Amino acid sequence: MPHFLKRGMDAGEIKAADAKVRETVEGILADIETRKDAAVADFSKKFDNWAPKSFRLTPAEIDAAIAQVPKRDLEDIKFAQAQVRNFAQKQRESMKDIEVETLPGVVLGHKHVPVSSIGCYVPGGRYPMVASAHMSVVTAKVAGVKRIIACAPPFKGGPHPAIVAAMHFGGADEIYVLGGVQAVAAMALGTETIAPVDMIVGPGNSYVAEAKRQLFGRIGIDLLAGPTETLIIADDSVDGEICATDLLGQAEHGPNSPAVLITNSEKLARDTMSEIERLLTILPTADNARASWNDYGEVIVCDSYEEMVSEADRIASEHVQVMTKDPDYFLNNMRNFGALFLGPRTNVAYGDKVIGTNHTLPTKKNARFTGGLWVGKFLKTCTYQKVLTDEASAMIGEYCSRLCILEGFAGHAEQANVRVRRYGRRNVPYAQAAE
Repeated sequence: MPHFLKRGMDAGEIKAADAKVRETVEGILADIETRKDAAVADFSKKFDNWAPKSFRLTPAEIDAAIAQVPKRDLEDIKFAQAQVRNFAQKQRESMKDIEVETLPGVVLGHKHVPVSSIGCYVPGGRYPMVASAHMSVVTAKVAGVKRIIACAPPFKGGPHPAIVAAMHFGGADEIYVLGGVQAVAAMALGTETIAPVDMIVGPGNSYVAEAKRQLFGRIGIDLLAGPTETLIIADDSVDGEICATDLLGQAEHGPNSPAVLITNSEKLARDTMSEIERLLTILPTADNARASWNDYGEVIVCDSYEEMVSEADRIASEHVQVMTKDPDYFLNNMRNFGALFLGPRTNVAYGDKVIGTNHTLPTKKNARFTGGLWVGKFLKTCTYQKVLTDEASAMIGEYCSRLCILEGFAGHAEQANVRVRRYGRRNVPYAQAAE
């Protein structure tokens, strides 16, 4: 039976914090829907102290920002984008349009149709999330999206040069220096100067995630990607230092980023907790990491691999790093995770920044029912039907008519009956099932 050496914040406290976020976001969205550009400018001034004449960067401003990025950084950005693009292209190639004759004269098919326009949100509050531009913009480009706009908050009083470079080289058609809920609302609802998009993608803080949740249905979203979560599954094949390093490496995202260790070794659990305390005395981002660890960190000791899988599936974490003697056991048996990182040679940071898989992943247990952002999220799988012969139409029509009458839909039945009369048997009366 699992037992906890450390627990995170009480669920009731988390629920209360979520309620405050929900109320704040509702007010911002309502104001932006009413006052549009004026409200966007007011919120940008309030939250980011940023109120330019135009939030959209001109081509000259984009070039000027890119010119500030060191050559090595540009090369690194292009390398990372090449990895993301390559994997996205392989994913796209796996998605085939199909057309099949299911019965004589009856042809069914589907096509993968790109979403027409998307808005990519790139976080940049505590840290400029350059990699998020690769994950959304590049992947949408591979999918064939025609209009891609991208927003990131100002950084130290202006556009962050590396984020702008990543957006531009990724293929964004419009780049805006605009952050938070106001950015998501402007892209989703539209303003006098920003045409609305069909879908919003990208990670963000709890406010950005809540804005996407409230807007879903009016526009599409990729998933609810809120504050980062990490789960490490480890046994005594690794040590406390590597576990502590990998937990704090994600906890530094912010004060509400869950970091959890599941292990079947109590010694490893206690060594990891000791190492965390040591590393927090030297880690430059210790303030964020300590707050996150204190409030959201957990250490769970289990009796077996089976129990570790059960606990991991219950938690349904965004990132799951497996460092055990048999990592493939967890690959083959786990069901609820955003992304798996198998073996001590890999880690969440590789996936976050450069290896090629997408880092926009489900949080808050959403891994129970969805995977992360990938090229397929930008594609609508749309079906079509063709009936090629009179005989096929009459045959399907007879079945359809009877099934419609079974449900009480006389008008539906007549859609079938008129075709049975024209293409097959001629004696079917109005709104009566074919015999």
